[in-house]
Amino acid sequence: MDRVIFHIDVNNAFLSWEAVHRLEQGISGPDLRTIACAVGGDASKRHGVILAKSMEAKKYKVQTGEPITDALRKCPHLTIISPTHDIYPKYSRAFIEILHKYTDKVEQVSIDEAFMDMTGTEKLFGKPLEIAERIKSEIYDNLGFTVNVGISSCKILAKMASDFEKPNKIHTLFPEEIPTKMWPLPVGDLFSVGKASAAKLQSIGILTIGDLAATDPEYLKSHLKKHGESIWRFANGMDDSPVEPVPPENKGYGNSTTLPADVTESTEAKKILLSLAEKVGRRLREDDARIEVVSVGIRFYDLSNISHQTVLESPTNITMEIHRAACKLFDEMWDGTPIRLLGIQTGRVSRGESNRQMSLFDTTDYEKMEKLDRAIDSIRQKFGNDAICRAAFMESQGKVSPGGNSDEE
Repeated sequence: MDRVIFHIDVNNAFLSWEAVHRLEQGISGPDLRTIACAVGGDASKRHGVILAKSMEAKKYKVQTGEPITDALRKCPHLTIISPTHDIYPKYSRAFIEILHKYTDKVEQVSIDEAFMDMTGTEKLFGKPLEIAERIKSEIYDNLGFTVNVGISSCKILAKMASDFEKPNKIHTLFPEEIPTKMWPLPVGDLFSVGKASAAKLQSIGILTIGDLAATDPEYLKSHLKKHGESIWRFANGMDDSPVEPVPPENKGYGNSTTLPADVTESTEAKKILLSLAEKVGRRLREDDARIEVVSVGIRFYDLSNISHQTVLESPTNITMEIHRAACKLFDEMWDGTPIRLLGIQTGRVSRGESNRQMSLFDTTDYEKMEKLDRAIDSIRQKFGNDAICRAAFMESQGKVSPGGNSDEE
């Protein structure tokens, strides 16, 4: 049976949720979605950028991710509101709950977007376009905000489809539609092609996604390493990755941090990944839990995202083992584009004793590493997080915090 994959994306999520919240609370004033409005932070800090914008603001070419000062130059009458972070999880949960009414195969990839595997649901709910319209309407009728729905036979094409014309639209992008709907688009519109990659591709004469699809992947690898092969596959609609629901017990074993300045050095990024791995490992050890899947997510300076994951040979909660896997993933997917956010997520959680598979070629003393981690945990619990610090952090001049700092902290 051919797969049917949906990608659901909330339109201008933070701004939409701010607007709905104000309407629910009876706060006077126009619906924020009907005026030139944007959600942004404190312009004196790193977060002084546009996080979400209305369609009216878009008419003035206000862009997500640009400094507030630049946005105000384009649109002097732009209304800027500060983000109300504590309301966003409520709307996100309600949004995901509606999706779960249609399938148990829901993979939430961020606070405002998710994949759904709708394969085999046609007899229950109707044809894909009918189901998509029903889901879109239910979200608007019950929650008050709109979504875009992309439909295809794989995740990458569904994601691309949902990014077509917005807001409140449904688009399909099945393999037979790739030549007419996707290949004519600029190469920078392809998922996971950041501005740096797009500029490099354009410099070698690859201007459209179709150009990329027709290029020898070995030639692309010579310019963009493994990332070149990955985007060639995406340009040709090749993606067999499954929709992976996250079990409830996996919740919480992850950590991410928005960086105070864009990171452009691999060594600095890996120090940040070590900080995140420390926090994840400590929480796993507190719960006597181990994981087998490590995933690394990167958000670039232009707010585009990419993530990769790997399956470990044995369950672990050892900080350095998690960090080693995270660095390997990072090396495989980073193309030098400035980084704004880094995150580590984990999966396949087990509890209790580890069933580590021994190898004749691996002489690592894992028992010693576990004892070291637990000794560090004990010292920090007794004397505070700053009581003991890895030497790798000593030269970071405060840019990296031992134990990691999550966005929520």
